[in-house]
Amino acid sequence: MKAFVLRSYGPPDALELTEVTKPSPRDDEVLVRVRATSVQPYDWHLMRGEPRIARLMGGGPGLLKPKITVLGADVAGEVEAVGKDVTEFGPGDEVFAMPLQGGFSEYVCVKESDLAPKPASLTFEQAAAVPLAAGTALLALRDQGRLMPGQRVLVNGASGGVGTFAVQLAKAFGAQVTGVCSTHNADLVRSLGADEVVDYTKEDFTRGGERYELLVDMAGSHSGSAYRRVLTRKGALVVVGGRGSRWLQPAGHAFAILGAGPFVSQRMALADVVRCKDTKRNLLTLTELIEDGRMTPVIDRSYPFGEIPAAVRYSEEGHAPGKVVISF
Repeated sequence: MKAFVLRSYGPPDALELTEVTKPSPRDDEVLVRVRATSVQPYDWHLMRGEPRIARLMGGGPGLLKPKITVLGADVAGEVEAVGKDVTEFGPGDEVFAMPLQGGFSEYVCVKESDLAPKPASLTFEQAAAVPLAAGTALLALRDQGRLMPGQRVLVNGASGGVGTFAVQLAKAFGAQVTGVCSTHNADLVRSLGADEVVDYTKEDFTRGGERYELLVDMAGSHSGSAYRRVLTRKGALVVVGGRGSRWLQPAGHAFAILGAGPFVSQRMALADVVRCKDTKRNLLTLTELIEDGRMTPVIDRSYPFGEIPAAVRYSEEGHAPGKVVISF
């Protein structure tokens, strides 16, 4: 089978299209014929091995060379074969998953416990846009943010992959939503259900008079102390991401905010979907919201499989409204 293989850290051109051995599913695994995947910061951080401080951490990308050689955190496709202990899926079933690796290939093995039926109303490309980004938004709002109906939520980075899902989920959960984005994406964020939109090119939301019970931060555009100014006394700040750098960011941004947690009245938290153990349950929750019409993926661009390096290069620019997907 064909796959884009990462043999050493580097730019998108480090992804080499090559023939590799088709995997065989273990007893509890399903072999998926990939029909679509997506590209996101998780992929290109692993591709470059940045921030480099992450290489020193347990579970990091690898000190000198990549531990994960085939990137692609999201997949949507058809079941090709199943292990002997698999009971829920069979050949031909349409599925989607967040295996965290392997999506940049024609086939990937996924544990049955991490797999869910593809939402019937979505194409493979749409379904591939969902798992990591929407799963992160779900954790940020429901689990870490403990969002309640009627609360005021500010989504900083509302037009990005996670942000577009966060706006829709917050509305589905009954919140009053303010989205922060650029002028170019203001209409998009409003169309997703945001009650208010703040154009960061014209206004600094941390200097306004509004207060929120929850702030979800994808952009990393301000310090933790600035964010706390717009929170209620018992509000919550949930960090998802931030601006990258070669050595420290966005990890340093998250560490600084979490480190202040014991000393402030507000709650500081991190939405870490990579270490979440409830992937399947979350995928089923997201499917229910999609099928009810309360959430839909926003796709900026679609690239063919052979142009994955170009898709990664575009995603790295950081200006995509919604998701960048790959079709096979």
